[in-house]
Amino acid sequence: MTPSNEAYDGTEAQQDLDALLNTVPVGVVVFDVATGSPRYFNREMLRIANSLADSDQSPESVLEVLTFRRSDGRETSLSEFPLAQALAAGETVRAEEIVLRVPDGRRITTLVNATPVSAAEGGVATMVVTMQDMTPLEDLARQRAEFVALVGRELRAPVTSIKGAAAAALRADDMRDPGETTQLFHIIDNQADRMLDLISDLTDAARLDAGVLLVSPEPSDVGILVEQARAAFLSTGGRNHVRLDLPPDLPRVMADSRRIVQVLGNLMSNAERRSPESAAIRVGAAAEGLEVAISVTAAGVEVPPEHLRHLFRKFGDPKDGGRLGRGTGLDLAICRGVVESHGGRIRVDSGPNQGIRFTFTLPVEVAVHSPVPSRRPRVLVVDANPAHLHQVRRDLTDTGYAVTAVGEPEQALLLLAEQRPQLVLMSLALPGIDAGTFVQTLLGVADVPVLCLSDAGRDQDIARAFEMGADDYLVRPYSPSELAARMRAALVRRAAVRPNEPSEPYIRGALTIDFARRLVTMDGQPLPLTATEYGLLAELATHAGSALTYEHLLQRVWGWNNPGNPYVVRTHLMRLRRKLGEDGHNPAYILAVPRVGYRMVLPGQG
Repeated sequence: MTPSNEAYDGTEAQQDLDALLNTVPVGVVVFDVATGSPRYFNREMLRIANSLADSDQSPESVLEVLTFRRSDGRETSLSEFPLAQALAAGETVRAEEIVLRVPDGRRITTLVNATPVSAAEGGVATMVVTMQDMTPLEDLARQRAEFVALVGRELRAPVTSIKGAAAAALRADDMRDPGETTQLFHIIDNQADRMLDLISDLTDAARLDAGVLLVSPEPSDVGILVEQARAAFLSTGGRNHVRLDLPPDLPRVMADSRRIVQVLGNLMSNAERRSPESAAIRVGAAAEGLEVAISVTAAGVEVPPEHLRHLFRKFGDPKDGGRLGRGTGLDLAICRGVVESHGGRIRVDSGPNQGIRFTFTLPVEVAVHSPVPSRRPRVLVVDANPAHLHQVRRDLTDTGYAVTAVGEPEQALLLLAEQRPQLVLMSLALPGIDAGTFVQTLLGVADVPVLCLSDAGRDQDIARAFEMGADDYLVRPYSPSELAARMRAALVRRAAVRPNEPSEPYIRGALTIDFARRLVTMDGQPLPLTATEYGLLAELATHAGSALTYEHLLQRVWGWNNPGNPYVVRTHLMRLRRKLGEDGHNPAYILAVPRVGYRMVLPGQG
């Protein structure tokens, strides 16, 4: 069928209209009523006509043999009722389902609209017909029917097992072996779990359709998510070994941990189904800008591209086979919905020597305030109470820290020297050792922030903690979010760069502060200052001659944006003055400014 389109050529506006009509997925044809021949048709209409024509048959000749079956059952054959005569009737058609059929049985169901256009002298001049191919919708309806049948088969299997095991248990006499009865109840329990998993998948699929699948992303460690998914996969019968290839410095991601563990488990199951039993499933990850890409790969035969295109469809590819949730695409459709609900994307690819690889992305955590370094900070936890160790390990691991937990102070000192953690979290109740002496020993091994945990909240305990050189103090029971905030503040303070520190040392009498080397000496001998004490002294020296308020010092040295009691500053200043060899009654370096704060004496001031 070759359109003349003569009446439509010649103007730029008409060319734009023609380009538009050739891109819509609806067939458009304009018939000349007098001759019954097409004056214009678009690309989609040509595709429909060619799908009904034989290889040696022109599209024009298809019109001569077409049979139209109307929605009311009437059939019209153009071989008996010429098209010109049919068009001359000028019937208007609105969204009517009409089946086009050729003599060899091939057919297409279409949704047709027909509008007559009147001639200037009266009568009908042309007929504009739009035609939408309903084949994709018919395929979807067929897939829905197959899916419902598959759901029925999947539900029938566990129900049959439960029914059989329950009937066997009811028929049991008093002489039945208790172990056999227990086995029957295990069968019922396992098959009920299988049904619950299926119902959960169906519920999630329905929520996806309704657009109400909710996720609650929180800062999460990729390594922990993958480990949880691997453990769940292997515990439910996964036969393939799972190898992890995760860089140690991955940033944390925003993830609903339960949902993402579900995604990883589904991807591992799909990869296992498409790989030999001896092949390992590999899980890798890489940072890509503001996202982390996580991949699940399994060796095996190449998956044809036409099958890959259907994997994430809810009803799957019927040619792909497999059981519900393991090959129909239901679980993969859920994976796509979950990942996209997180703001990520999921894809699949395959190759001759690659097998199959699923890859999805998750957004990285974007810190609102000063971030903890992207590499997982290592924390040493020292507590003689195993229950406390377990709780702290879980709290810190959930918030993205690498945790080393010990109960023996001697072992803690060895690990402090070997692993060089960024922070120490310790209990004040360590049997057989003085906590103050232990803190001083810790700070002698490594200059790290020390946070203390205790069951007591008395003022003397708080003072004692600061006297020992601790950076902060928290009373049990504590909020995990508060603990994480205190630790983050301590780490940020330690990692902070002070661009306004002088390039030249502060020298006054026997005291020298070398800002470049972060070294304080008295008469040439280094002073054993903690990180907090050095930060306090450096801040005062940097602004020597100016009075700094308690609020300023708490914000700059401790990182507290909402400072409270100035007792923290006073306690550390008292310890710092003792190390400098002065006291509040006869200060040589640090002067108190009543009701304000403190100031450092200028180097050349008398």
